[in-house]
Amino acid sequence: MPDRVDERSRILGGLVCLAAVAGGALFLYGVVINSYWALAIPVAALLLFVLGLVFWIGWTIATVQVEAEGEPLGSGGAGGATRPDAPSETPEADRAENET
Repeated sequence: MPDRVDERSRILGGLVCLAAVAGGALFLYGVVINSYWALAIPVAALLLFVLGLVFWIGWTIATVQVEAEGEPLGSGGAGGATRPDAPSETPEADRAENET
């Protein structure tokens, strides 16, 4: 015996499929009769959806809380390139400095 929730999900899924078929038929009917609105409404809906998605991504990037790792910018002297007491990036250069 199927669960009541399972049965309601199947009915809701069937209604969504039926609405999609009805919307597609309405769109094709509008295209056949050369209606401006048949193309304008779906294009406007798609454009607004994409712009909403772009806004959401921008909002997420602008409001994210990130903790910086490492040293603050500008603490390395002339452009932050190097410090005299900082180890070099390659082990070979460290060995050459230690041998002299």
